[in-house]
This record gives sequence, C-alpha cells and structure tokens, in this order.
Amino acid sequence: MIPSTTLNLSGNRFTVWYRLSGTKDEAQTKADNICLEQTVEFPYALIPDGPIRDHIIGKIESFDSIDDHQHLVKISYAIETTAFELTQTLNVIYGNISLIPGIRVEGLELPGEYLRNFQGPRFGRDGLRQLLNIPKRPLLCTALKPMGLSAKQLGEIAYQLALGGLDIIKDDHGLSNQPFAPFQERVRYCVEGVERANRQTGKQSIYMPNITAPAERVFENALFAKENGAGGLLISPGLTGFDIIRQIAIDPNIKLPIFSHPTFLGSMINSPDNGIAHNVIFGQLTRLAGADATIFPNYGGRFSFSLEECQKIVTGTTIPMGQIKTIFPVPGGGMSLARINDMLQVYGNDVVLLIGGDLHRHGPDLTENCRIFKTTVESLI
Repeated sequence: MIPSTTLNLSGNRFTVWYRLSGTKDEAQTKADNICLEQTVEFPYALIPDGPIRDHIIGKIESFDSIDDHQHLVKISYAIETTAFELTQTLNVIYGNISLIPGIRVEGLELPGEYLRNFQGPRFGRDGLRQLLNIPKRPLLCTALKPMGLSAKQLGEIAYQLALGGLDIIKDDHGLSNQPFAPFQERVRYCVEGVERANRQTGKQSIYMPNITAPAERVFENALFAKENGAGGLLISPGLTGFDIIRQIAIDPNIKLPIFSHPTFLGSMINSPDNGIAHNVIFGQLTRLAGADATIFPNYGGRFSFSLEECQKIVTGTTIPMGQIKTIFPVPGGGMSLARINDMLQVYGNDVVLLIGGDLHRHGPDLTENCRIFKTTVESLI
C-alpha cells in the first residue's frame, strides 16, 4: 500500500513533444506508458488518488496523427520531477523510453520557472562577438589537423592560421593526450603560436584546445588551458556527458567560451523513428548545458544531414528559452572555400564558418589560404 503524501509543487510543468511510430492505438499505448515510465515507473492501477497521480505522472496534453503510422504527442511533466538538474532533466525527457523503439523527442517547451535554475551559455552569440571584437560578420574557424603531428608542429600550424586572420583555431576533436602531442605541451605551443601571430596582426585570434578526457582530468584540462592562455574550450558531450559543459560554463575560475562537438551523438539523431531531434540535441539541450556554439555536420558535406535538419538546428540555437542566451551554429564536416556563398545564403552572418582540411588542399601557403577565406567572406556580406 502506497502511503498518502503531501507534495509542495509549484504547478508549473514543462512539455516534451514526442513523435511515436505505429498505429494510432499502438501510439496511444506508447504515450500512456511514457507518462508512467518517465516518472513513477509503477503500475497506474496501484497509485491511489492524490498528488502523485494528479501531478507527478506525465500528462498527455495533445495527440495528433501525422499519418497512419506517425503521431505527434505532447506530454507535460511537473518541473519538480527534474530536481532542477540537467542529468535528471535528460532522464525525464528520454530515460527508460530511449530503450523502446518508435519514440523520438521532437521539441521542448521549458518555462521560465524551470529555466531560471540554469545559467546556460556564459557568452552566447553576443558575448563571443564582443570577446573577439567582431560585431557583424560571420566568425571564421578551423581545426588543427591531422592527428599524428607533434605538439610543436601543431603550434606552428596554429601560428600560420592565426596569421592568416582566422578568429578561432580549435583542436580537432581527435586530439586528446596522445604521446605524439600531449595535451599540456600542445596547449603551450598552440597558445604561443596564436599569441605570436596576434602580436604581428593586431587581431584577437583565439586557440581552443579539446579538453575532452577521462572524467578525473576534464577540469584539470580546463584549468590548465585557462592558466596557459587558451581563449576557449572544445568539449564533446557525447563522450563526457552534457553536465560537464554546465559545470565548466558556470565555473568562476574558467570563464571561457565553449564549443560543443557532436562526436558520439550520431546514434541519437540518425534514425527518423528513434532518438532526439537535431534541433533539440544540438540546439536546446546544448544551450541549456551552457555551450556558446554548437558544431554539427553541414548539409552537402561528408555526413548525411539535410538542409532541413541544419535549419532546424539553427532554430534550436535561437528559440526563446527565458534568460538562456542564443548560441552560434557551427556547420562543418567537409566544408570548402567553394561553399562559402552557399553557406552564407542559408545561415546569414550569425554563424561560425568552420573549414578544416580544405584550407590545406587549396594551396601550399596555409596563411594565404586563410586570407582568401576571410576576404571571400567579407566580399559576400
């Protein structure tokens, strides 16, 4: 017998949109199960009348059929079920039901009463523009490649890239703490290279090391990067967890912009019937965690994202979320100088243009290739 209980709840609820596959009856059964599975995980018939049944269990707010086999269901949850923690929020949104086929998260509606518990991005779009002193044009970014070079060699490449006028030189996400380019040594060489270029150009290029690492070393890496002059950080939440971004974003001893990398998140978004929609995982959840920019594969690159999916990600970076700042979309994944005009037509000026390997392919003079990248962008805006 479940004892009676009194709950001190605000009455505020947040909403998740789910796309459910199957017949209408099958989808209705899934929706009913979601309401229980994501909250009490307990037989409905055994829950007595009262606050748990009335408020804790998820509520189906709407049910609409897209076609005979796809249905859009809106389910709300008491904001207190999240414990106002990012980890528990993810658990409520898509915890046990991630193990059930035919359920996909399509969107979130998060009330201000919930959002005020999260700082979100420290910089966001406006703050990153102010930091780099670039008020209007797209930001220009590249990744240090290829894996296998020494820390000293990567530092020299960072110098050439910054000398060419790129705003952000980040580690490739595959650079971690390999013996041929150890993390701390790489940070020192790359910071020195970028600072040397800045002294020559008078610009404010920044280096962003990849701090993704085993859990016990992530904060150590972040603090080392900060203390040794890095201008930002790269984190892969698919490997570390989204809450690592939140912790680093709010840390008063770090205070650096954060770019989120999509590696290991592909299984969450590649099925049309399961997982989490692009706009949610690369947009809303990335913002809630506190990243200032979200990297994702651009349409037409070497990955499978469509134009529509990329546009939805941009929507997720800007959709109103209380005091949570908007963040930069960073489309990449095989982009080239020849695609710049096309990308600007789609994304406008509020974008970080990420071109990696093509800067090396374009010609032998890497610094000149970067200047071409920058002048091409400036001529098109």
